[in-house]
Amino acid sequence: MPGTPESDAELAALYRAYNARCNAHQFDRLGEYVAEDVEVNGERQGLAAYSAGLSDVVRAFPDYRWDLQHLVVNGPWIAAHFRDTGTHQGSFLGVAPTGRAVTTQEFAFYRIEQAKIVEVWVTADNLRLLDQLR
Repeated sequence: MPGTPESDAELAALYRAYNARCNAHQFDRLGEYVAEDVEVNGERQGLAAYSAGLSDVVRAFPDYRWDLQHLVVNGPWIAAHFRDTGTHQGSFLGVAPTGRAVTTQEFAFYRIEQAKIVEVWVTADNLRLLDQLR
């Protein structure tokens, strides 16, 4: 397939570029890395909703970062572990802004087809995050 990463090293580079785009909060440009019909946790979400979900996080935590701790690639699958950080400046999961800094863990699996993320399985420790907002 032309333009499709073939090696695990190429997939890792693609993923790191995607992560950098997320950390730059350039969600309107994720179409370069994410398929239009992306599935998240077993349901078709679509690129617009996927990007909107990330934007919602950044509205609540304007300095939010997904700091990649571990990356395992076994094409077409990618496993990522993040240390997420941010400062609570907007409403999140029903909690009004507190100004508190938060840190949580996130784990995700991604499946890549034709150089785009087509499937995501993700979980974040939002209970830990909510405890930090109290």
